[in-house]
Amino acid sequence: MKNTTIKDFQKNTDKYLIRHKSILDIMTKYQESAARVNRSLAKSVTECGCLKITAQKQNAPQDIAYTSLKDYMSSHTEGTLCPHCRDNLTKELGHVFFYMAALCNLTGLSMEEVMQQENNNISTLGYYYLS
Repeated sequence: MKNTTIKDFQKNTDKYLIRHKSILDIMTKYQESAARVNRSLAKSVTECGCLKITAQKQNAPQDIAYTSLKDYMSSHTEGTLCPHCRDNLTKELGHVFFYMAALCNLTGLSMEEVMQQENNNISTLGYYYLS
């Protein structure tokens, strides 16, 4: 199987996006696909049960260094995705990528450059990025 690059994916998205060419269509399809990711995760909890959510207040000692805070944070999830839920979530995330690529194409952005810039921001700011 050939490794697909981000550039290849973006080109294929441009080639095969036919019906939803309007920026409005793409924006709303992107938002809808993100909602379907959330729904897929919720179903893995409420219908399948392969994941369990046990949310509570995050507790960390007052006097720890910011760089150690990650060690005290919880994802609030237990379990792992079963093969069915994993396939479904993978499909839904793929749709998010598709419409993200479509937005990039329509606005003249390169997904690869966006990703590289974001990675540079993360690397440069380190622990202070999106804190």
